[in-house]
Amino acid sequence: MLTNTHKAHLALLGANVIYGANYLIAKGIMPNKIGPSAFVFLRIVGAGILFWIIKSFIKEKIEKKDFLRLVLCGILGVTTNQLLFFHGLNLTSPIDASIIITSIPVMVLIFSAILLKEKITTNKLFGITIGAIGAVLLIWYGKSAAGTSSTLGNLFVFINACSYAFYLVLVKPMMKKYNALNVISWVFLFGFIFMFPFGISDVLATDFSTFDLNTYLAVGFVVLFTTFFAYLFNIYALNYVAPSVNGSYVYLQPAVSFIMVSIYAYILMHEEYAQDINLIKILSCLLVISGVYLISKKPKVKLV
Repeated sequence: MLTNTHKAHLALLGANVIYGANYLIAKGIMPNKIGPSAFVFLRIVGAGILFWIIKSFIKEKIEKKDFLRLVLCGILGVTTNQLLFFHGLNLTSPIDASIIITSIPVMVLIFSAILLKEKITTNKLFGITIGAIGAVLLIWYGKSAAGTSSTLGNLFVFINACSYAFYLVLVKPMMKKYNALNVISWVFLFGFIFMFPFGISDVLATDFSTFDLNTYLAVGFVVLFTTFFAYLFNIYALNYVAPSVNGSYVYLQPAVSFIMVSIYAYILMHEEYAQDINLIKILSCLLVISGVYLISKKPKVKLV
């Protein structure tokens, strides 16, 4: 029988498989069909409405003293996180973005140690080291011949990773104190408020008449799966595992991105992606998955 901890790990697995697929799906329609800020606007509005529909069934009040923390969570976990990620992905390659995101576990461990006094175990350090080796290999060998990497785009994604790591640690006490759906609804509302000035002009400038079925499917995937379900999976997991464990699953994203590139190259016959596949990347993906396993593995209890 699955325990709550097992279910939490399955939720994290599902969320990060979605995130891994998101790199290519979102990248595929930016900026030709929709700009990054407009995309974030639709993403936050769509998912935010869904969260508040569910929240209407939750009769729980937030204490006034906790709203400042929720505002910060909205700025870090929604506004800064999503705007910088989509603008970064718009400028750089999907593989580069998925690799840089793997800095989240390191930042989470640092923030957790400082703010939550969470102990950094040898297992976690070893897992992060192995996963980082895989990420470094992908960085050095991950660029396609098309050369879509961007220093500015990579910087945006890195700052996004730091912001999201800080959010994971900051929101943890709120998840323990209140219903997780109540918390995330407020986080999205505050995130929308601070995102609005950056996104509204981009939305008004978007020519929705050029959208085809694939565009709508891509937007729908980002709103429903990448945002709504992935956030639900993450907040559920935070109730049963430490923020550092949650963050460690991000190491799966380069592996999923690699698999997606393989599908595009060899099944959907997009030849430009075939240049982005080699044995080094396969080894990197195996290292990444091994790192996640070690970080999430519980230490054995010694019998006296």
